[in-house]
Amino acid sequence: MARYTGADCKRCRREKQKLFLKGSKCESAKCPIEIRPYPPGEHGRGRTKDSEYLLQLREKQKCARIYGVLEKQFVNYYKEANQKTGKTGENLLRILETRLDNVVYRAGFAKSRDHARQLVRHGHITVNGRKTDIPSARVAVSDIVEVRESSRNLTPFAVAQGEAGDKTVPAWLEANAGKLRILVHSLPERQVIDTQVQEQLIVELYSK
Repeated sequence: MARYTGADCKRCRREKQKLFLKGSKCESAKCPIEIRPYPPGEHGRGRTKDSEYLLQLREKQKCARIYGVLEKQFVNYYKEANQKTGKTGENLLRILETRLDNVVYRAGFAKSRDHARQLVRHGHITVNGRKTDIPSARVAVSDIVEVRESSRNLTPFAVAQGEAGDKTVPAWLEANAGKLRILVHSLPERQVIDTQVQEQLIVELYSK
């Protein structure tokens, strides 16, 4: 399976904002964007002309990087969102939010989406009682996501239980840290998705 293997912090610097790809490091003084708040590379400090196309491209890149999705999969998500009723941009964000790895992260069971993806791939997560090791699997209303019984004593989940309540869980999810269980109440509406992207710019980019 193709995946990005480079430095996550360079991605944040490229987008000139924190994408929270490294968990607790992003909240600390060691976060590289706090030290070097400009894009990486020899010409990172140079001024660039922000054309309309560049703004649209950067917004798409930022969104894909936040959710850890590569280009081909992102395009497929856009096509699916465009075929649904309603606003394409909101449909796209809803698709990304309902990925299993994102749900595990949003519930506070992982420090980052990369961490959540690893937990899913290693078979620690079940959906409605069945082991699911595909991070891109989509959850639906009334689904129950749980940590497998045999995995509950592992360090990441012990930490998640100890830090329960420190992270705000979206209203469309109900997280029970004691039982390491997540209930999907509903599909997320745009107003409860706190991802800082302008989805309309992404729609404009792909509509050309």
